[in-house]
Amino acid sequence: GSVGKTSTKDFARVALAASRRTWANERSFNNDQGLPTTILNAPDDTEVLVLEMGMRGFGEIARLCAIAGPHIGLVTRVAEAHGDRVGGIEGVARAKAELIESLPPDGIAILNDDDPRVRSMGEGFGGAVVTFGTSSRADVRIVGLAVDDRACATFVLETPWGTTEVRLAVAGRHMAHNAAAALAAVGVVGGDLDAAARALGDVQLSAMRMEVQRAAGGATVLNDAYNANPTSMRAALDALADLPARRRVAILGVMAEITEPEREHRDIRAYAAERGIEVIAVGTDLYGDQPVDHPVERAGPLVEGDAVLVKGSRVAGLERVAAQLLAR
Repeated sequence: GSVGKTSTKDFARVALAASRRTWANERSFNNDQGLPTTILNAPDDTEVLVLEMGMRGFGEIARLCAIAGPHIGLVTRVAEAHGDRVGGIEGVARAKAELIESLPPDGIAILNDDDPRVRSMGEGFGGAVVTFGTSSRADVRIVGLAVDDRACATFVLETPWGTTEVRLAVAGRHMAHNAAAALAAVGVVGGDLDAAARALGDVQLSAMRMEVQRAAGGATVLNDAYNANPTSMRAALDALADLPARRRVAILGVMAEITEPEREHRDIRAYAAERGIEVIAVGTDLYGDQPVDHPVERAGPLVEGDAVLVKGSRVAGLERVAAQLLAR
């Protein structure tokens, strides 16, 4: 998927490990070097191998599937990430669909029912299709989604294998979809759903993915600096808006490799403004303001009761900004 790959992989690894011997990629080792390395490093007694797959163009996921030979394919969501390389979001969808097209006749596709482009990947697929989402037609259904004062999601998951309650320790209501996808994988392999749901309550994601940390001065720092596209940016801004705070600031870097950069960045600026979030741009004027060289100083005093989001594409390198904030 375009968003949620590593978080879903982290969730799936922990959820499956509650009842199966499981191995998974480290961090975002999802290319033609990291994926084979993950396979080769798997212990001999591994029962379930969780492999994150990334793409930057057509044919890349098909090539990874030729290496891995997956039995189950899970697609999280289609968004604008790398859209400039494949002719836009429809090209992204075609590239992601290579995973489902590569599954064997008895394979299983786990698809996000709330994303029409992902849902359509099941059309014409000869194997079994299991959908997850919030709609009544989803096989694995998120019900009663709410967030606590840390912006962490709680919900009930209704599945063909039973109903279970999920309480996440990771910020962002969008994480409910990633957790639901992981629990769908538990169900299709015959794992223990309740044990998996309990295990998700202790999951810590890979670095720079919705990390909620406390700065020395008491402010809350939401570090989601690993990468960014319009969909993940909106999700992170929603998480910031869900945090109880006197003041909310978003320090944002460029969203790279999208097809309409000027429009998309201005839309994100407007989205933040609608939620009462101040935006400080770093390294780009696409948000409509002149970028600043010292965003932490530009933010001014940040104290207990304030919340700051740090997010941008990998090229922006905003983890340095997050580190500066934590030291204040």
